Amino acid sequence: MHVPAHVPAHVPAHVPVARADFGRVSVLFGAKNGKYPDGNQVLIRGSDTRAAFDTPLVSNHIGAEFDATELVVMGHVHEDHMAGLHRIPRAAVHVHEADLPAIRSWDGMVAAYGTGANSATELLAMLQRDFLYAPRPDAQGYLDGACWDLGQSRIRAFHMPGHTAGHCVLLVEPEGVAFTGDIDLTGFGPYYGDASSSLRDFRRSMAHLPDIPAKVWVTSHHRGVYTDREHFLRDLAAFAAKLDEREQRVLAWLKASPKTLEQLVEQRLLYPPGYEAPWVVSAETRTISQHLAELMADGRVQVDEEGVYRLA
Repeated sequence: MHVPAHVPAHVPAHVPVARADFGRVSVLFGAKNGKYPDGNQVLIRGSDTRAAFDTPLVSNHIGAEFDATELVVMGHVHEDHMAGLHRIPRAAVHVHEADLPAIRSWDGMVAAYGTGANSATELLAMLQRDFLYAPRPDAQGYLDGACWDLGQSRIRAFHMPGHTAGHCVLLVEPEGVAFTGDIDLTGFGPYYGDASSSLRDFRRSMAHLPDIPAKVWVTSHHRGVYTDREHFLRDLAAFAAKLDEREQRVLAWLKASPKTLEQLVEQRLLYPPGYEAPWVVSAETRTISQHLAELMADGRVQVDEEGVYRLA
């Protein structure tokens, strides 16, 4: 979760929703091309079933076309992907089983975020206010390779964890539209700061993403739609390179002087120095810890009995 200091509660109602159509698949763009806190909404008009991928803030401004959704297949569970679920209480909601507890209850969401109890109450109030947060205890689980036949279109799930444990890329066939979710190719870079996140899994998922037989790639945020494979692959490589950039920053900090994990967290790997919010320290701690674990496994960093890290 990479929540800014202030999150606008909604897209202004007077702003028309831009779209792109690919056969039975439509992409409706959130504010600023789906830049967080908004997102891009994918809708599929199967001849038997109308489906949606996630429900970002923009879903509250689409109207009848979104409200007719009968099936929601979640690529993963975070607050910004649940913002329209309250509009479609009768729709079936399917979530990868690893993210299922997070969508079913607030306790499950807090556990997935890894947010401390002291900030959980404040966080819940913010998500209810700014993302219309409402859990879905009726959500059903799915596994890697799951398929949904919508009638003349089919959805296929590819489990690609890292951002969350249950993060999936969703492919619509025969249109060849892949919803890559929060492998979103933004300038922020990969986010793996939740309790259920994994740097190692994120690396693997990005390596396998080009293998999905897609012709169109849709990101949750900011980048929007790619129809040129080479452009998509260039931006994916730049996104993945953020991991090595962060690793080099950690090494540079340790080259300057040995540091404890707490001192490294104060340097801020993800967020600007001085940026404070209830989730920042926990997210920075998990992110930096994962890089340290990789560096120690490679023999480039060591830690002493007092918890001080230094170059090996």
